[in-house]
Amino acid sequence: MEPRLSTTPFGRRTLTLAHVASQASAKTRPPEKAVHKWNIFRAICTAKNALGVPERALAVLDALLSFHPETVLTGEGLIVFPSNHQLGLRAHGMPMATLRRHLAALVDAGLIVRRDSPNGKRYARKGRGGEIEFAFGFDLAPLVVRAEEFEALAAEVETEARALRLVRERITICRRDIVKMIATGLEEGVPTQQSVGQGPADWAEIHQLYRCIMARIPRSATRLALEPIADELSLLADEILNLLETHIKTQNMSSNESQNGRHIQNSNPDSPIDLEPRFPESRGAGLGIVPERKRMPEGIFPLGMVLDACPDLIDYSKGGIDNWRDFLATVAVVRPMLGISPSAWEEAIGVMDEIQASIVVAAILQRGEAISSAGGYLRELTRKAQAAEFSLGPMLMALIGSRRREKKRA
Repeated sequence: MEPRLSTTPFGRRTLTLAHVASQASAKTRPPEKAVHKWNIFRAICTAKNALGVPERALAVLDALLSFHPETVLTGEGLIVFPSNHQLGLRAHGMPMATLRRHLAALVDAGLIVRRDSPNGKRYARKGRGGEIEFAFGFDLAPLVVRAEEFEALAAEVETEARALRLVRERITICRRDIVKMIATGLEEGVPTQQSVGQGPADWAEIHQLYRCIMARIPRSATRLALEPIADELSLLADEILNLLETHIKTQNMSSNESQNGRHIQNSNPDSPIDLEPRFPESRGAGLGIVPERKRMPEGIFPLGMVLDACPDLIDYSKGGIDNWRDFLATVAVVRPMLGISPSAWEEAIGVMDEIQASIVVAAILQRGEAISSAGGYLRELTRKAQAAEFSLGPMLMALIGSRRREKKRA
């Protein structure tokens, strides 16, 4: 007489209707059906969120599958019966309490079925020929029965992940295009109003609109949340491109087209720093003194650390930021976009040196919508720096720490 398969778990564990449903589903498995255990395991790993299975429970399932001697799950011998000690070792030394908790999670998710013995031990009974006649442990039959379900869920997850990846790429491209087109429009003096009374007032207003759109991106963004933002950014990018193209057409229609073209190419070749007024210089100083001052970084903070804390500034550069001269040139483009007045900037570099003041501007840009008035915030930090109440170090470390925390959450 063959022993009866247990329906209820041993000890104080309770039986739920979900457990009964899993056992009923396991009974419907055709004996001839076969699945590759590692293929189905990969599908379960992909669909783990949809199945409600924690990651460490997957490590336990991996260990359970390793106790099945064959690669293909088929036939009647789908019960594995390792001890908790051996199972914990194969699950990378998982503690017993954690192991039991994740075994229960696998049972609750319907991935395995308990087949407990009368005393709760896991073992197998062998016949005279040494073959296993009956076993008490964990039944892997649900993996075979639900194989198509797991594969379908995995395909859905992969499709959604691909769609999310595409919309993120779209946002990244729009973001890069917008900031560089705004920088070009500001540097070249492109008018923003195509006709009287129509269009944005200036490039700072366009930049503010861009920042408002970017501020609506949540930290844990889904595809449904990102798609409308991507549409708005695409529309804004098209409108800015239309402004630049209209300006080019207007120039081409002008009688002095070639002269204007040469002037644009030859004036201000290296840096848009001239967009901001400089301090008075002596007549004999010459232009060579300005690069010398820019090339000498003040303070103890390396450029790499500053860019690690304020990476958004790189989007506004012409061809990347490789040195302090590139850094200062990019900050000069960003300042008017943020609404920082020339007087606030002169006051800042009068108290701090130009590089330290530029680092503060880069940090203001990085913080985005958290700062409502960039000019007022810069004046406040200037006042604190004059009173020796402000230091760049803690501000940079706070930005770096915030970015690392966001990466971990992502």
